[in-house]
Amino acid sequence: MAQILIVGGSGTVGSEIVKTLKAEGHSVRVATSKPTTEAGKMHVNLLTGDGLDAAFEGVERAFFLSPGGYADQYAILAPLIAKAKEAKLKKVVLMTALGVEGAEGSPMRRAELDLIASGIPYNIIRPSWFSQNFVNFWGYGIKTANTIALPVGDGKAAFIDSRDISAVAAKLLTDDSRNGQEYTLTGPQALTHTEVAKIIADATGKPVTFKDISPDELRPVLVGAGIPADYVELLLVLLSYIKAGYTGAVTNSVEEILGRKPRDFRSYAKEAADSWK
Repeated sequence: MAQILIVGGSGTVGSEIVKTLKAEGHSVRVATSKPTTEAGKMHVNLLTGDGLDAAFEGVERAFFLSPGGYADQYAILAPLIAKAKEAKLKKVVLMTALGVEGAEGSPMRRAELDLIASGIPYNIIRPSWFSQNFVNFWGYGIKTANTIALPVGDGKAAFIDSRDISAVAAKLLTDDSRNGQEYTLTGPQALTHTEVAKIIADATGKPVTFKDISPDELRPVLVGAGIPADYVELLLVLLSYIKAGYTGAVTNSVEEILGRKPRDFRSYAKEAADSWK
């Protein structure tokens, strides 16, 4: 059976794609940045290309994303797309980010254009900010200080549960009826961070609030957490888009593809409540 390659298959989105595809009976290969001897997983260094040839052997379809922490995602994604073209894959699903199509010359947009020009049947998905970020990235401040402190003002974002992104990606990987389509993926409602804080407070019983801070206040916090300086600057730019009002649009793409509505943030908060206590 031909395999489906999942790049980033140990991450938040990729691991759920793997789970879904295996449950459906597909043969899945996970490309991971960490050395492994686990069956079905292969070590691939996306910076050097080590392990890339072996990862593509016997593969017909693939999911690509750029792992977090790298500002120049084109340097990561371009070799993957080139290898997919060389291997004559039957389908690639590429995950970039909300609004990339309007940022001509940006690393992710350049990768999208490479895929579009490659001749490979494809889908591109551009998710909004993840609901899971409030556990994985901003959870420490919520747990220890009952505060979400970000430079986003009253800007809204249509937060999406990463499991909905994974479900969409898994569906598109095995369904060629939508080839060539590009989708912006959002949750069902755009929220300010003040509204998010209130929802988390309701779910946890804690007095969680939102504090609008400046980028200069957040920068040393992110650098101190070990995030590379160039990636910190990218994050600050992306956060500025929320404040500027560029991330509040809601789409019906998840429902169109999956035939059900996406999970809302209130449902996620109830489920994740213990993570903030």
